Amino acid sequence: MSFLLPCPTCGPRPVDEYSAGGEFTTRPAPDATPHELGRALYIKRNVAGPQLEWWYHAHGCREWFTAERDTRTNQVLRVGRPGELTALEAGA
Repeated sequence: MSFLLPCPTCGPRPVDEYSAGGEFTTRPAPDATPHELGRALYIKRNVAGPQLEWWYHAHGCREWFTAERDTRTNQVLRVGRPGELTALEAGA
């Protein structure tokens, strides 16, 4: 399914120009256990609804950004540069 994804730098572009970076997660602490590291890498919420995700504009400005997207409809609710949107704001 194709949809428009608004890049914070370039504006709305077809999603084919981007690479999906996956669900937004927080990094584990430097002294995290192997179990905590594995959980951070492999266990995702995979919600049906609004989710905060990483995107990379591969065929444009080549910048990473976050987008809150409804996974049921692909409607993009908002986008921001790294650090502008937080998981808490996205309902995580």
